Parts: sequence; structure tokens; C-alpha cells
Amino acid sequence: MFKKHLFLYLLFFFSIAFIHAQEKFTLSGTILEAASNETLISVNIIIPDLQTGTTTNEYGFYSITLPEGTYQIIISYIGFADVVETIELTQNITKNFKLKEATENLDEVVIIENIEKLNIKKPQMSVNALSASTIKQIPVVLGEADVIKAITLLPGVTTAGEGASGFNVRGGAADQNLILLDEATIYNSSHLFGFFSVFNPDAIKDLKLYKGGIPARYGGRVSSVLDMYQKEGNSNEFHANGGIGLVSSRLLLEGPIKKEKASFLLGGRSSYAHLFLPLFDVDNKAYFYDLNTKISYKINPNNNIYLSGYFGRDVFSINDSFKNTYGNSVLNFRWNHLFSDKLFSNMSLIYSDYYYGLNLNFVEFKWDSGIKNFNLKYDFKHYLNNKIKLQYGLNSIYHAFNPGEINPSTETSGINTRKLIDKYALENAIYIDTEHSISKRLTASYGLRYSSFLRLGQKELNIYENNNPIIFNEELQIYEKANPIGTESFSKSKAIKTFGNLEPRLALAYQLNDESSIKASYNRLSQYLHLLSNTSSPAPLDVWTPSGKYIKPQILDQVAIGYFQNFKDRIYSLEVESFYKKVKNRIDYIDGADLIANDAIEQVILNGKARAYGLEMLFRKNEGRYKGWLAYTLSKSEQQTPGRTTSETGINNGNWYSTAYDKTHDISITGTYDLNPKWTISANFLLQTGQPITYPNGQYEYNGIKIPSYTNRNEYRLPTYHRLDISANYTPKPKNKKGWQSYWTFGVYNMYNRRNAASISFRQNRDTRENESVKLSIFGIVPAVSYNFKF
Repeated sequence: MFKKHLFLYLLFFFSIAFIHAQEKFTLSGTILEAASNETLISVNIIIPDLQTGTTTNEYGFYSITLPEGTYQIIISYIGFADVVETIELTQNITKNFKLKEATENLDEVVIIENIEKLNIKKPQMSVNALSASTIKQIPVVLGEADVIKAITLLPGVTTAGEGASGFNVRGGAADQNLILLDEATIYNSSHLFGFFSVFNPDAIKDLKLYKGGIPARYGGRVSSVLDMYQKEGNSNEFHANGGIGLVSSRLLLEGPIKKEKASFLLGGRSSYAHLFLPLFDVDNKAYFYDLNTKISYKINPNNNIYLSGYFGRDVFSINDSFKNTYGNSVLNFRWNHLFSDKLFSNMSLIYSDYYYGLNLNFVEFKWDSGIKNFNLKYDFKHYLNNKIKLQYGLNSIYHAFNPGEINPSTETSGINTRKLIDKYALENAIYIDTEHSISKRLTASYGLRYSSFLRLGQKELNIYENNNPIIFNEELQIYEKANPIGTESFSKSKAIKTFGNLEPRLALAYQLNDESSIKASYNRLSQYLHLLSNTSSPAPLDVWTPSGKYIKPQILDQVAIGYFQNFKDRIYSLEVESFYKKVKNRIDYIDGADLIANDAIEQVILNGKARAYGLEMLFRKNEGRYKGWLAYTLSKSEQQTPGRTTSETGINNGNWYSTAYDKTHDISITGTYDLNPKWTISANFLLQTGQPITYPNGQYEYNGIKIPSYTNRNEYRLPTYHRLDISANYTPKPKNKKGWQSYWTFGVYNMYNRRNAASISFRQNRDTRENESVKLSIFGIVPAVSYNFKF
């Protein structure tokens, strides 16, 4: 009898378990903007009854599995009216939502894409985002809205100064940032040597900057990831928007190719100040132009394809003696496929090219260099249930490096063509990411990435005694180039050197209550490409080179911990993070290193290490007529290259020294005030510790010439940097939401005309023959005005 009852009990138990398992169903679909059919990223789908939810992915897709029942669903996205709907979940349901832009003047979130309670629970940390509308309100030089300048107002992000290319994140170098536009790598993010960024804010839909806690789907750089997606184009009706400024203009067109199925986007920008220079008898030129394109096509509910591209060029010339042309070109074909309501995939075929050309007529030669890559990516997002989400995939990148080619610019120049040896490499990776809701309070994101790098064969590779391309002269106490003892050749199909690295990632979030949480993260990343530069910011002439026989890949380990708090019903928010990171195999240069047109770069490079640590604080006001934030960073960034043996001095006598992008204090205050429906006033104030610099500490005389001697590397600093920028947006007809809409932007950069030092150089005065210092300042006060429109 007991066995019979036990059998019936077990049968009943498993039947209930089976029935319970059948009572879970999946709600999935895509969330779109009603006016344009543009997919929306990071939209909140919240189920209040279960205190759970999810967000849309990079292509607007969502999926959530819930027990059978009737639920209230809230779709929430900043700037759009909430959608509240009751859904009876008795089977798997595919449901798309279209959000309408809020008719009232809603307050926008300034930094994070939304401020719902769900984000307090998420393990994602060290991530910032900016909306295109916020970027356009930030005062910038010459009145041109600028993505890169905007993110430097966030904690942990700086630049090397005015007129400097790139940006630095948490004490990292500019070449340690992975910059992606529609998944394609951008190698140079600046126009006109840093005055503008290459990204047209009108074409950008979503922007996220990962400073730490970087998911395993990203790799290849050790400092940060700036991930941007272009708009897809309006598939309902034709629209245009643009702006006319003092030095540049822009225009973006979008519309349907086939209504609700196919759309196009075409955007262009160009500067034109150089056209007026001949009026002042000036032959110099400096201008840029770029083009953003995208075609989107919805084949059926389960398949979408996209073809996107970017093309940009900069031209700088001085009379007829010097001409410099450089820029990026990228092309990406993507295919989204929905295998089921729980499995989403994206395959990408990507081409990226960075080109640099230089024509020096006064010495009668031309220089060309660049880097190209071909990338195949295949990514999957698997929504197992409402507690576990998986993301996994693989990618393979083929790199082709052109270190440089010198050609005569005239037939009578007497210069022979010289081609530096091309280099090739293959970079592969496979990864898996997991987002796991362990309990109501504890969530985790953990993953693993395995990357491999094959330095492929080249025509000629130097061989050195004891495999040592640099020798140390003990008598003079200096490093010198070693003479090759021979060369060897390899076919491109053979690997000269192979590297492989496991890159674990982990992030945890513990929710203290509905409005606060603590988070922690750890990540390891590998970087196999190096930018050869001995300047504080990247210059177009700098050359990318791969790891190989003599250059090791950089390996980063970073830990971070943070506290996150919302106040007064999320009107205010506070984020505090502390981080520590260290990098192995950070390249360093011997004194007097020659990096230009050097076919044996290994003769001037040593492998060192770097570290950075600091505290970041971000306090925001997210709602109301006044919105803005205060960002403060206290940090230290250092580099060390000790001697390889006890008899070697290393670089800087083997001591730690400040990197060129170390800034102890960095404060930025940014605010926007809605004065009335027509006028919006914006301002930002920056205060930063001056960047490190090496000064002379004495001089000696040689053949009647006074020559300075210098201190240890980066022992001194430039003066403290600070400035105030203001701008005002005037909308003549704020109630006009259809037809021609326009507004004016008036701005003043560097309001009180602070002459900040971009650099300090030292030279001998021609008249007195005495050594003197010369401060270079890029900008004083700069007024600007632009007219912006859309229809």
C-alpha cells in the first residue's frame, strides 16, 4: 500500500511539475518608433506584478518568458509616451509595439538612456550613454555638435588638449579605445586633427561608452569600447534635417524605398572655411567632408538585412609645398535572423580602411600608409528564460598593414621609390556572455572570451643575435639599435608568431533597495595592435603595427566597485566608482626613437607595463527645467619600463613615471535650462590638472651652440586647464511639429578667453642665442552661430 501511495504521489508531483513547465510562455517582438518605424534600443519592458522585465537589444528585439497569466505590460522609453497594455499570456505571443514621441515637453535623461529601477538591478557598470539631442545642446568649439567632445564631459574620460585627436579613458592611451560604428572599426575618430569628430550626430541612433565591466562580446582593445549605431532611416515618409554653421554644414535625408519594408539614410557634412581664404590672399587649406549611408530591408518578420557605410576625408595643405590627406572608409552588410521567439542572431561582413597620404613637394616625395581589415562576425542572443540570457558568437578579422610607401612627386626629384614591408595578421575570437538574475536582489553578468592572434608571414624579417633587436651600451648608459645578422622570409599563409589568451569577464549587482545598489566587476582584455606614436595624442602620421616576434600583445586586468543611488523619485541620481587596472607589455620607446619610415620598428621599442587607478563620481539632475550633471575624477596613470637585466637602466631609470595623459583632477559641470518654450540655455565648465611634460633642467655648450638637458620623463606639468562654454538654442515656433521646423544655436567657446597651454616647447632665440620656452595656445574665445532645420 505504501509503495502504491508513493507511486501515486510521485506521479502527481511530476504531473504538476510537467503542467507547471507547460504554463510558461514567451512574449517577444520588436519595439519601433511610430513616426519612422525606426527600431529602438534599450527600451524597458516592465511587468510590475512580477517585478521583472527586460530591454530591447541593438536591433529593437525583446523576449521574456513568464508563467501563464494576465499581466499589465509597461513599455517605457525616455522622450516617448509610455505604453500600458494588459496581455493574457496563454500561449507564446509575438507582439510589436510602436511608441509615439511625447507631445508634451518631456525631460530627457542626460547620461543613461533610462532611469528605471531596472537599471539599478542590472550588473552592467562603468557604462555611459548620450542621446543625440543632448549632444547637440552641449556647447562646443565653432558651434558644431560633437560626439567625442561630449563624452569627455563624463567622469574618467579626457583628451590630450585642444586640437588633439582621440580621447583617453581611465588613464589609458587613445589607441587603447575600440571605436565601433555599426560594428565596424574606426581607426581615427577626429577631423582636422581633433577640432571635430568624424561622427555626424544627426545619423547616430545609439551611443554607449564602456569604461569597465566590458562584456565578452567586445575585444581587441584594453581601455574602453565606444559602440555606436546609425539610424536605419524612416520607412514611413521622407524627412530631412541639417544645419548651416560658420565653418561647416550638414544635411541628412531619409525615407522609404518601400513603405514599412525598406528605407534609406544618406547624410553628409563638409567644412568650407577654406573657400574664403583666397579672399585674404591665403593659399593654405584645411577642410573635411564625410558621408553616412544606410539601406535597411525587412524581408519578412524573421529576417532583416542592412547595408551601411561611412566615408570621410581630411585635407590639409600649405601653399603648394605640403598636402596631407587622411580618413576612414567602412562598409558593413548585416543579416538579422530570428530562429525562434527566444533565439536572435546577427551576421556581419565588415570592411574597414584607414588611409594616410602626404605630399611634400618641397622635398619632392609622396608618402602613403594605412591599415585595412576584413571582419566576419556571427552573434547569437538566446533568451533561455526571464532569469538567464545568453549571448555568444565568434568573429575573425584579417588585418593588412601598409607601414608606408615613399614615391617621387616629380620625375626629376631624384628620389627612389621605397616601400616599407607590408604586414599581415589574423585575429580570431569566440565568446559567451551570461546575464543571470540569481535572486530578487542579486544579478550577475559573467562570460569568457578566447582570442587568438596569428602574425602572418612577410617578405623580409630581421634576425638578431639572441633575438634581441635592442642592445644596451653600458659605457654610455643608453639603448641602441642592434644590427641584424640576417633576414628570413615567410609566405603569407604561414604564421610567424601565434598568441592565445583567455579573457574572463564578471560583473555583480546587489540591490540594497528599490533605489540603490552596489556593483563590482572584473575583466581581462587583450590588445594585439599597437599605435606607434611618441606624441601625447595620435597624429595621422602615426602607424599601426601588429604583435609579433618582437612585440608582445598588451594584457589588461581591471577591477571596479561602485555605488548607485536614485533620489526623490529618480529626479536625482548618484554614481560613485573606484577602479584599478594594470597592463602588461605596454610598448615604450628608447630615447631618440625614430618612428617614421622605420622598417625595423622593433629596434626602438621596449615592452613595459602600465597602471591606472582612481575614483569617479557622477551626480545628475534628470528632470525639471534645469537638467545637468557634475562629474569628478581623481586618478593616476603611470608607466614603467625597467631594465631587462640588472646592468640596464630601463626607461626613466626603471622608475614609474606619469603617462602623457595622466590628469590627477578632472572636473566638469554641465547644465541645460529651459528658460521658456523658445529658449534653452546650456553651459559647461571644465577644470583639469595640466598634462605631464618634460622640461629642461640645464644646458651645455657644443660648438658654440647651447643645448638643453632634460629632466626625467613627464616630471613636470603644463598649467592647469580650465574654460567656460555657453550656448543658447532659440526655436521660433516651438509648437510647430509638422512641416518646416527650425532653431538657431548661438554659442561662445572659452567665454573668458583663457589661453590654455596646448604645449610648451623650447628653442634657442635667434637674436639673443639664449634658450627660451614658447607656449602654444590653440583657442581663445570663439563665438559661433548655426541654423538648424528639419522637415
